[in-house]
Amino acid sequence: MKLESQNYGKQRVRVMKVLRDAAGDASSEPGGPHHEVKELEVGVRLEGDFGLSYTSADNSKVVPTDTMKNTVHVLAHRHLGVDTEPFALLLAEHFLRSYDHVGRVSLATRERRWNRMVVDGKPHGHSFVGDAARPTVRLVAERGGRPELESGIEDLLILKSTRSGFAGFPRDAYTTLPDADDRILSTLLAARWRFREHPASFQATNQGVLAALLEVFAGRYSPSVQATIWEMAEAAFAACPEIDRVTLALPNKHYLPVDLSPFGVDGAGVSFLPTDEPHGQIEATVSRA
Repeated sequence: MKLESQNYGKQRVRVMKVLRDAAGDASSEPGGPHHEVKELEVGVRLEGDFGLSYTSADNSKVVPTDTMKNTVHVLAHRHLGVDTEPFALLLAEHFLRSYDHVGRVSLATRERRWNRMVVDGKPHGHSFVGDAARPTVRLVAERGGRPELESGIEDLLILKSTRSGFAGFPRDAYTTLPDADDRILSTLLAARWRFREHPASFQATNQGVLAALLEVFAGRYSPSVQATIWEMAEAAFAACPEIDRVTLALPNKHYLPVDLSPFGVDGAGVSFLPTDEPHGQIEATVSRA
């Protein structure tokens, strides 16, 4: 037998860090101390000279996954800030520096966003509301190579109630879908963008990319999800010169017209049935020319 490939690691290492503002903590402001909170789910995978652990039960080079978990927590305590990307780069470098037999480190993070509560019309210093959308980071670092770093967003539910259509598609004996020039367009957006150079602020750049994507979604007529993906990627490149590749997945969250005519009601353009299954899945990766 031949061992074709192998990797292993620790998944779903969960971290919560309170970023305390020393001046805010010491103040007597009515809202109390001013904090930021950072909650991550971290995955670590290692590749390298681990073959004998599979073929000969030799654990002499196997870094325990428990060690990986502890490393994530200690380095997060020391170094994790508002931006996740510098922490991911530091974490990958730690494993490559600490273990000569590790050739590649793959990291993936998902963040739970906490938005500041507004109380009495003012942002509260240390109380938050959870956000379903999850910022992400993916990093692959190889010994002697330049790390490939991607940031992104998952589970961002967006919708527009008009200025979307779908027509001119091929028809056969099984086609029942009518042409549409005014429909609801909704999706659970997943997007990733790759950095060709590191920006001064990852947070500001990521916000700029997302703003460019959403501006296209909201502001332009969509003749198809495919065409909208292309225009969204184009806008992201124009907004942020630091990125060179964009991957977008837009599953179509359908809202089907409800026929109320048996009840003497015209519900056209007003009444719809939300449905998640089955759904269209449209994805593309676009790079700079």
